[in-house]
Amino acid sequence: ELSVALYRHLLGLQESKGSLDEPAGGKELNLLCCDIDPVLIARAQQHSPFPASISFAKLDIMDSSARDSFLSSYLSRFGRSTFDIGFCMSVTMWIHLNHGDRGLLEFLSFLSSVCTYLLMEPQPWKCYRAAARRLRRLGRSDFEHFRALAINGDMVERITQILTKDCAMELVCCFGSTSWDRSLLLFKASASSPEGRTPLPKNEAPEQEQ
Repeated sequence: ELSVALYRHLLGLQESKGSLDEPAGGKELNLLCCDIDPVLIARAQQHSPFPASISFAKLDIMDSSARDSFLSSYLSRFGRSTFDIGFCMSVTMWIHLNHGDRGLLEFLSFLSSVCTYLLMEPQPWKCYRAAARRLRRLGRSDFEHFRALAINGDMVERITQILTKDCAMELVCCFGSTSWDRSLLLFKASASSPEGRTPLPKNEAPEQEQ
């Protein structure tokens, strides 16, 4: 639902019962939407109103061998090597808890290398504690890396520092907080860095990853 809403918003489409409205003004937009859960992906594929423009794929973003080949193949269909914008919505905590500090750093480094713009919605540290409590209530073992995480506290500040100091990105804007008290941060690849991107011609179709 979020992916479809983003697609409509970016193209200025209005909601309709049939959901078959066409892009306005000859605009073209292709979204690649990834999740590790095959059930959610299958459901999204079944109900997508824009199957030609929005691709849903089951992908473990931390599996570099599968990730790199899949994304390279997808981008090559459009003659591209990077995405115009990536959306990372409430994902960082799960990467961090399951892959530790090193995993979070690798994840952010990878995203910054393949996206010109990056919209991040990091979960605050209180969400980490809540997730750990839920596991304990269920009688399950704690997250393997939780108690050893050195990257902690103000996660908005920590992730901003990583992206701007280690990944050669610039913080463009903070759009405030959602109703769940999560910040929305927009970053851009630094034009002065090796990872900097050349702006696309206006008639070139943008790509994005979620």
